[in-house]
Amino acid sequence: MKAVRIHEYGSPDVLRYEDVDEPEPAPDEVRVRVRAAGVNPVDWMTRKGLVERDELPWMVGWDAAGVVDAVGSDVSDLEGGDEVFGLVEFEYGGGTYAEAVTAPEDELVRKPASLSFEEAAGVPMAALTAWQALEAVDVDAGDRVLIHAAAGGVGHFAVQFARERDLHVIGTASGSNEEYLRELGVDEFVNYREQRFEEVLDPVDGVIDGVGGETFDQSLETLKEGGVIDKLPSPPTPEQQELADEQGVEAIMTNVRWNGDWFEAITELLADGTVSVTLDTVLPLSEAREAHRLSEEKHARGKIILTPGDDESASN
Repeated sequence: MKAVRIHEYGSPDVLRYEDVDEPEPAPDEVRVRVRAAGVNPVDWMTRKGLVERDELPWMVGWDAAGVVDAVGSDVSDLEGGDEVFGLVEFEYGGGTYAEAVTAPEDELVRKPASLSFEEAAGVPMAALTAWQALEAVDVDAGDRVLIHAAAGGVGHFAVQFARERDLHVIGTASGSNEEYLRELGVDEFVNYREQRFEEVLDPVDGVIDGVGGETFDQSLETLKEGGVIDKLPSPPTPEQQELADEQGVEAIMTNVRWNGDWFEAITELLADGTVSVTLDTVLPLSEAREAHRLSEEKHARGKIILTPGDDESASN
């Protein structure tokens, strides 16, 4: 089968679209014929060596949507032909940039019929991160939550989940995303290119920071005493932690993990149309290099998706 692997760390050029052996499921696993794979920042962070693997080569990716075509001897729920999606053995497994992947049965959920495979592949890591971040900042109905990079993969889910929790939602993004984010449910919008959010906003109860750097420091100025800022996807530095302590706020990092109960709740919101998935770009698996370049630019609205089998031209 075709898959995308890295044999060394580096630029997008180290991604190899190549032939590999097709996996066989363990007793508690199923094999999924991948119809679409989601691209996440941790994919290219790993490719660059910022998150190292135990050994190389490594098959890239953790988000997948597809059709079950083989089941292990201990599998009791899923069966061949089931359309599923999930987060595959994050953070030490993975391998979803491929025509097929094996996954534990309990890390997959049946895909709602209303969701395309491409949409479903954009859900797992980003939506779980957004859900867990909202849990972590510990905000209640009526509280004010500030979401940076609100139009991105994690951000656009966080906006919708916050709206459903009856929070007062504030989103930052470029001006071209204002109408889009208003439709998703933000109550206040800040164009970060033209406004300094820390100067124009009233204090907030929680912050989900998908940007970091100077944005983190400025966000501390907007937090009420006792508030929480969740810094994605890297932990606060010792200096940032000290600054947060001095201001009487809590600085944390959500390290996303599979949670079947939360993912079932997310799936229900997707199935009834309460929450939607925005797709920025869909590319053939053979164009994984371009997908990583786009992701690293950090300007995508929603998710970038790869689809196996659409293009047999190799990127070797």
